[in-house]
Amino acid sequence: MEIEGSRVLVAGATGVLGGHISRALSAGGARLVLAGRDEDSLEDLASETGAAATLVFDALDNESCAAVVARAARELGGLDALVIAFGVVAFGAEADTEDSVAEHVFQVNALAPMAMLRAALAELEPGGSVAVITAVTAEYPTAGMATYSASKAALSAWLQASRAEYRRKKVTVLDIRAPHMDTGLAHRAVAGAPPRLPEPFPVEELVEAVVNALGSGARQLAFDPRERELRVR
Repeated sequence: MEIEGSRVLVAGATGVLGGHISRALSAGGARLVLAGRDEDSLEDLASETGAAATLVFDALDNESCAAVVARAARELGGLDALVIAFGVVAFGAEADTEDSVAEHVFQVNALAPMAMLRAALAELEPGGSVAVITAVTAEYPTAGMATYSASKAALSAWLQASRAEYRRKKVTVLDIRAPHMDTGLAHRAVAGAPPRLPEPFPVEELVEAVVNALGSGARQLAFDPRERELRVR
C-alpha cells in the first residue's frame, strides 16, 4: 500500500502507540481519521496531524466499533487502511482472576477489534490493508498474564483465519506482534500489578517498522525476544 495519499482510520489514536503511528502516517502523507475514547485528546492530535475528522467509540460496544469504520470511510471518501492500536492488560494468577476481568480483557482485546475488522471488509478499497497490534504474547504466552496472552492469541488466530476473505478483496492483513514498550499500558492494568517486565523496546523503532511493513504489504511483524529484534514474515 502506498502511504502517501492513503486514507487511514487509526483506532486507538490517543494511546501512546496509536499517537506515534498517527504522526508517522501523517508525516508520510496519509489522510487520517482518528478514533478513540477521549474527545479532547483526539482533537489535540488532529490539530497536530491535520486529520480529516475525529470519532469517539466505545470498545465495550461492538456496534460502536463497527459504526466508526463506516463513518471514517464516509469522512475520507473511502478507506485504504485500518490500524487497530488499542487494548488493555491484566496481571496476576488465574486462580485470582475474576470472570468480569477476563470478559473485559477479551472484549477490548479481541471482540472489539474483530467487530471493526468485519466492518472494514465492506469498506476497504482493493490494494488496502488492515494493521492490528496483537502482542508477542500471542506467540509466547506468559505466566502471570494468561488472560491477556489468550486474548491476543485469539485475535492473532482470527487474523490468520480471515486472511482468505481479505485476500479476495485484495486487502493485506498485517499482524503486529509487538513487544513490551514504555507506553504506560502496564501501569493502567484492569487488574493486578505488573511482574518484572523485560527492557522496553523503543516505541519509535516499532512505529518505523509498522509504517514500512504497511508500505511493503507485509503479513506479519513479529518480535524475537531472544534477539530482541523485529522480523517481517
